[in-house]
Amino acid sequence: MKQPIDSASALRITLVCNPSFAIYTYRQGLIRTLVARGVEVTVLAPRDRTTPLLEQMGCRCIALHVASKGTNPRDDLRTMWSLYRLYRSIRPHVVFHYTIKPNIYGTIAAKLAGVDSVAVTTGLGYVFIQKSRAAQIAKLLYRFAFRFPREIWFLNKDDEAAFRDQNLLAHPERARLLHGEGVDLEQFAFTPQKRHANTLENNQENKQSAFSFVLIGRLLWDKGVGEYVEAARQLRVTYPDARFQLLGPVGVDNPSAISQAEVDAWVREGVIDYLGEAHDVRPHIAAADCVVLPSYREGVPRTLMEASAMGRPIVATNVPGCREVVADGVNGLLCEARSVGSLAAKLAQMLDMSDAGRQAMGERGREKVAQEFDERDVVERYKALIQQLTGTSL
Repeated sequence: MKQPIDSASALRITLVCNPSFAIYTYRQGLIRTLVARGVEVTVLAPRDRTTPLLEQMGCRCIALHVASKGTNPRDDLRTMWSLYRLYRSIRPHVVFHYTIKPNIYGTIAAKLAGVDSVAVTTGLGYVFIQKSRAAQIAKLLYRFAFRFPREIWFLNKDDEAAFRDQNLLAHPERARLLHGEGVDLEQFAFTPQKRHANTLENNQENKQSAFSFVLIGRLLWDKGVGEYVEAARQLRVTYPDARFQLLGPVGVDNPSAISQAEVDAWVREGVIDYLGEAHDVRPHIAAADCVVLPSYREGVPRTLMEASAMGRPIVATNVPGCREVVADGVNGLLCEARSVGSLAAKLAQMLDMSDAGRQAMGERGREKVAQEFDERDVVERYKALIQQLTGTSL
């Protein structure tokens, strides 16, 4: 039995992820709570544009090499060795690991260093989308590494079921369902939708009133970006004023990454408006009429929770993660994954819907997020586990 820590100000909590962007985007509420109570928060992740923002929040940031695209064992062992040395140096009381390689190699490193760790499976990604040798090896590594965390958190019940069904949990009693990482309901306040007299009219005089869709996230083929572009190409024949936007980083370190050249080609064709990246997505959600995510698989997508919180209807795929947020016909529409035809039909249905119908969907979305995905509830789960593991109340 470990001795309780004297006070919260003596606590050392480490968050490990690839990339820093995900820590900043998804865990601000947790970080604010820990820092406000004097906890020493260290972020281990590859440096990116959000690293200075994390430092401004009060985090100590240490650059970590993680080869997301690579399958070279030497690179992965280098990551594990780096994490082991960092854990021996920092001596964190609890480490939270996010994304595949930190979950696997960070968990093993934490065990070797004698540090308590928690694995948060933020989405199963290519491991459960593809049927490659690399995916099979990743599952074997999961099975080995997940012997060691004190708890394993899943964001949706489908991911938890997949791990249980494939016997990837040596200690299934340690699995917990977090049901998403939540959204700040005050930060993402409800915003009224703009009105459209007739979405079928060719409104050349006032482009600002044209109906706009936006897909927000890392630009990956696995996010359904290709299907979204092709659906836009088809729909613009019938709905010439409809706008199809992309917001998010291009060419990220991921096996499914889309290149800048491909995005530039879509922009030149006139089928897509690329909005670049944004620290604050709220103005883009507020300006949109509908948020789209045709992903192949998700944890629980933050972009959809944020869109619903702000009162925007959604078109997403009927896959794990997305269907946690979207109730078909209630706060959005669900389409088949990897199907351009199904996606185009649902986007057209959204275009043809009345303003009142879309407004009602948006209002129901806000209610659903408030009931099921309040970030404050998620932070309480973190606080309770930290108290359980360290004996210190936050």
